[in-house]
Amino acid sequence: MTRNFGETLTLDEIDVGRDKLIVIKGGDAHIGAVSTAYFEQKTPLTIKVDTMSVPGHKEHLLTDTIARQCAEHLGQTVTVVMGIHFDNLNKSEIEDIVILTENLVDRFLTKKNLKK
Repeated sequence: MTRNFGETLTLDEIDVGRDKLIVIKGGDAHIGAVSTAYFEQKTPLTIKVDTMSVPGHKEHLLTDTIARQCAEHLGQTVTVVMGIHFDNLNKSEIEDIVILTENLVDRFLTKKNLKK
C-alpha cells in the first residue's frame, strides 16, 4: 500500500511586519526545527542562517536550505518552522517526503513571483 504524504503536507505563511514566518507541517505536526535566514550584508549579498532543532528530529536538514532559498527569493528575513512526522517510514518514503516538501516550497515561491 502506497501512502499519499502530499495530501497532508501544508505550508502556511504569516507576515510579521517586514519579515516572513513559514510553517511547514505534515502528519503528526510538531516543531522539529526552526531556521531563520537574514541578510548579514547587502553588498555583496550575504545571507546567514541560524538553525535550532529539537533533539532526535531531522527537519533541520530541510529548514536551513528552505529558509535561505525563501529569504533570497523574497528579499526579506524568513523564519521556517517545520514539523513532519509519519510512523514507520522507510528510506524511500523519507525521500518522497523531502521531494514533496521541496515541491511545496517551489510552488509557494512561484506564486509569490507571479504576484510581483
